[in-house]
Amino acid sequence: MTDVIQDAGKETEGHLVELDSWSEDIARQYASEDNMELNEEHLEVLHYLRKFYDKNGREFNARIMLNALEFEFGQWEGKRRLYQLFPKGPVAQGCKYAGIPLPPNCNDLSFGSVH
Repeated sequence: MTDVIQDAGKETEGHLVELDSWSEDIARQYASEDNMELNEEHLEVLHYLRKFYDKNGREFNARIMLNALEFEFGQWEGKRRLYQLFPKGPVAQGCKYAGIPLPPNCNDLSFGSVH
């Protein structure tokens, strides 16, 4: 794990425990470990995920989150563009990069992925 992520706070299963420790630099560091580079579209989705989590807490499941993402970013070709941005899954990979916990009962880490 890199210094940026280690210094950011505790982690569990690759997700930050201390949500206030998140920054765009941490998201970029996670992405670089997956050989990805974040652009403005990625960051817009990550900020949306954080707002969604702030509003709803853990009172949602992966399907609800994926539907909310598709509704919010439907102008980007819906789920298709989300999968292009987050090939390991807009829910699993998006939550990791956004520094929020996975939704409850999200046992399949590839949920919402093309894999």
